[in-house]
Amino acid sequence: MRPHGQTKLGFFPLPITEAKRLKNWLTFPERFSALDPCVGDGVAFAHLLQDVACNRYGIEVDANRAEQAKALGVETLQADTMDVRCPPEAVSVLYLNTPYDWEAGESHNQRLESVFLEHTYRWLKVGGVLLFVIPQMRLAKCARLLSEYFTDLRVFRLTEPACVQFKQIVVIATRRKRHARLSDTALLDGVRYLEALSTRADLEPLGDAVDVRYEVPASERVVLTNMGIPLDEVEDLLLESSAYRQAGRVLLPKLGEVKGRPLTPLHGGHVGLLCTAGMLNGIFGDGEERHIAHWRSVKFTDHWEEEQEDGTRILHDRERFSHELTLVFANGKTQILTHEKKESE
Repeated sequence: MRPHGQTKLGFFPLPITEAKRLKNWLTFPERFSALDPCVGDGVAFAHLLQDVACNRYGIEVDANRAEQAKALGVETLQADTMDVRCPPEAVSVLYLNTPYDWEAGESHNQRLESVFLEHTYRWLKVGGVLLFVIPQMRLAKCARLLSEYFTDLRVFRLTEPACVQFKQIVVIATRRKRHARLSDTALLDGVRYLEALSTRADLEPLGDAVDVRYEVPASERVVLTNMGIPLDEVEDLLLESSAYRQAGRVLLPKLGEVKGRPLTPLHGGHVGLLCTAGMLNGIFGDGEERHIAHWRSVKFTDHWEEEQEDGTRILHDRERFSHELTLVFANGKTQILTHEKKESE
């Protein structure tokens, strides 16, 4: 994922128009439970189930977006979906629009689309409806699981500009009955069919008119449990921890601070020692010369070669430490001063 997408934690919501089109494909019972494991701000999920009597559940890793989803009536658990446990076959609608990225582990990293599908599809009850929004080219990686555990598969391309940019499609499917297993030949044919769709340019668009509707089964309320560490809550409580305060003195020592007026005027040697010790950092000067000064120690490495009489070349490296002064002036000018040269920009 690009840096811009990573700063948003992979949050690229489905346009409201597409959410309303998806709703046209569903027929709802009097009461059921629906889940969005990557609910974001909850806007798309809320429009998908607008004016429908149901229990709306969401999972969102970002604290601010989780609060926004709660404000829209979605019971949102602020957690990583991979740490959340839900009873199997508990929800009737699973709306899944995952981050479009790779796992960030030490090895065997997979696409998050298939990871989220593998982790959450068991939560969908038999006969429940899956609404899976993914980039078209990622359909091939999910083809095996979709063919094995789902039936009545339909694949449409999304036509809103934000969806066209990422070549998004939606897979609508029904959870297959546990005992309705496919033969190896039928399963292989299903996988190949979906893999072929992952590269087709003439997929049917998702329109407003529908020729068939998916009947959503009834279901009861569910309980989502976060098995991970609630990092935001831990961060808030950390400052009250006596163990953290004791460890903080060692791990996060405060910089030495000296205040007061010297008894006698400082000469150049005194000032030099205080500067290089980082004890004269701060704001100095007036007008155009007003600046922030910061000293730090820097390691330098000198390289030189020596050639012997017999032609042997000896490479020398010598490391030494010196000091560097960074200046930021009020007019925006910066300077970095070392013992070697002066840089300005």
